[in-house]
Amino acid sequence: MTRIESGSTSHQPLATHQLPITHYQNSFMCGRFTLSQPAEAIASTFQLSLIPEIAPRYNIAPTQPVPTILSEGDRRRFQMLRWGLIPSWAKDASMGAKMINARAETVAEKPTFRSAFRRRRCLVVADGFYEWQSQKGKKQPFYFRLQDGQPFAFAGLWETWQAPDGEKIDSCTLLTTTANSLLRSVHDRMPVILKPEDYNQWLDPQIQEPDELQPLLQPYSSEAMVSYPVSTKVNKPTNDSLECIDSL
Repeated sequence: MTRIESGSTSHQPLATHQLPITHYQNSFMCGRFTLSQPAEAIASTFQLSLIPEIAPRYNIAPTQPVPTILSEGDRRRFQMLRWGLIPSWAKDASMGAKMINARAETVAEKPTFRSAFRRRRCLVVADGFYEWQSQKGKKQPFYFRLQDGQPFAFAGLWETWQAPDGEKIDSCTLLTTTANSLLRSVHDRMPVILKPEDYNQWLDPQIQEPDELQPLLQPYSSEAMVSYPVSTKVNKPTNDSLECIDSL
């Protein structure tokens, strides 16, 4: 049986190499998401014994710390990672800003992601995400969540990068796949949302063959999700309030 606990990185604070979040608009697929659930709900959903209190977030953006669940041997633990995977061989941390997503179809071959895909997979905890639809030359944001409103897990990869001065940064990326029928009118891609029964397999570092992992990276059921248009306030990462997810 998997032993589950909470934890936090002993490395230096994530903000040290963080780029200004105003640099990011909606230029990435799955470039914003939310997590407003209380710690108790997250712990219950992911069978964690205890996690730290997390402030509600309604507009999580790249380079910011994001909530994840990692596996270390027979232990599963909660940890905040910087969003935007920095490969271990990168010359500087800025490369991570371009690595917030990894395509499920090619992740096993790409030099940036293939090692993490085999050995360092994680769950990225969320309860909704945004995508933008082109409408008459403008971008209309839509919010997507599960029908039951419960938190869920994106399939993620993580990596540790060490700066020349010795500082270490743990970072992550989200996997994407083809859009389901609900998302297709808004975007042709969607983040991989894992089924709860697949969490252990995804986290198990002993499972390294792509043939055993690729079947998990399928579009999530449209019938289990809802979506609706929201205010363009979410376009600015500095707007991070409940109004971001209010339906128009």
